[in-house]
Amino acid sequence: MGESYQVMENAEEFYFPGNKIGVLVIHGFTGTTQSMRFLGEKLADEGFTVYGPSLKGHGTDPKDMETTAYRDWIRSIGDALEILNKTCDEIFVTGLSMGGTLTLYVAENSSLIKGIMPINAAVHMPDLIKTHDSLRDTKTRFVDGIGSDIKQEGVEELAYAKTPVKSMKELIALSMIVRGNLSMIETPAMIFSSTVDHVVPPDNSQEIYDSISSNDRELVKLENSYHVATLDNDKELIAEKCVGFIKRISKI
Repeated sequence: MGESYQVMENAEEFYFPGNKIGVLVIHGFTGTTQSMRFLGEKLADEGFTVYGPSLKGHGTDPKDMETTAYRDWIRSIGDALEILNKTCDEIFVTGLSMGGTLTLYVAENSSLIKGIMPINAAVHMPDLIKTHDSLRDTKTRFVDGIGSDIKQEGVEELAYAKTPVKSMKELIALSMIVRGNLSMIETPAMIFSSTVDHVVPPDNSQEIYDSISSNDRELVKLENSYHVATLDNDKELIAEKCVGFIKRISKI
């Protein structure tokens, strides 16, 4: 039996029952559902069924995350989609950072998704690769965390203070897989990109926009937010745009 870890306060998963339109809301690498709750609540206010799961190894302790692999995070999303599919006829997916990467992964591997809304999604992170390369053969297990890249003063992201080096490798592997299959995406897409992002280079979103095969796609620039845009100055804009996108695409 592995060690048992307690879920941090405000890191719990959330589920808001609603109509036949389901929206999967995915948090990021080392982050928690706290970063996505505002968006989730705004979507629920429109009557949608909204599920914000906690990715395996997240919302507890960095040592817990260290024991997980990207396949575990994919499995977390697969389980969440199964839950939404029980009551919903159409599914949309949105996610921040690695949550955006997982959003893209879902679209690459399922033709059932009606639309995607990745937010500062990661598909290629040269600085992270460089950092991992410098640490992978050392005894260093953890480095300082990457949370709370937020422009608005006084706002904090609930995220791990330390990042497991092993988990960096998993994120890099996931990003490489997703990046290599972007052309498989044909579902409608609204891609959000902060113009200043200290975690994921903004050109990731441009590459996603240029590489996917969706005829219906839009790149929305977030001029007043850093990486954790769902907690930043543009959070209302993101919610408004997501609602409009879902209503336009949905047939229900």
